[in-house]
Amino acid sequence: MKRGKKYIEAAKQIERGTLYDKGEAISLVKKSAVAKFDETIEAHIRTGCDGRHADQQIRGAVVLPHGTGKKVRILVFAKNAKVDEALAAGADYVGGDELIPKIQNEGWLDFDVVVATPDMMGVVGRLGRVLGPKGLMPNPKAGTVTMDVTKAINDIKAGKIEYRLDKTNIIHVPLGKASFTEEQLADNFQTLIDAIIKARPAAVKGQFLKSVTLTSTMGPGVKVNPLKLQ
Repeated sequence: MKRGKKYIEAAKQIERGTLYDKGEAISLVKKSAVAKFDETIEAHIRTGCDGRHADQQIRGAVVLPHGTGKKVRILVFAKNAKVDEALAAGADYVGGDELIPKIQNEGWLDFDVVVATPDMMGVVGRLGRVLGPKGLMPNPKAGTVTMDVTKAINDIKAGKIEYRLDKTNIIHVPLGKASFTEEQLADNFQTLIDAIIKARPAAVKGQFLKSVTLTSTMGPGVKVNPLKLQ
């Protein structure tokens, strides 16, 4: 893959084999975010889990103290009084059965998070093939299947993110924007790491955090020393 001049310059600041302290890694990832737009800073955490085993799965959600810097579009599946409650709380879209063909047939996906009341999960379940692979399926563990739609919407708008293992046992999550201060990114990062360590499955033996890498959208990866985080 051909890299641009800016990427190559940014990469020179980072020593490939070095495991950096949290503060230094955040400083470097900010410096290497040199694109013309406000890049997203992401964390990629490789765990010692084996996601093929049900007792080694990790899935949850955490509210980042400074949010992600991204405006999140929320779709709520609800009916009756819960429709008005969701709209009053600031949901971008609210509906029920009538949304199924729009999502299934027309490919409408103009939303980032889906919340559903438990009595609507039968409807939402029919969208599993579409929403599942995109990580948009509501889930009680992530707080997105709930009767308290106001709290769910407020948490998401306040910076709640979901984390889960992918097929290679890595967790990928946004931490904020390159325009955030180092302190804001450090707060968000520590909150995320604390939540993931707390979610460690009892069945996982040995080192839990195998590797932690911070990157910006267009920038090189910066490795954080995982042993200093556990």
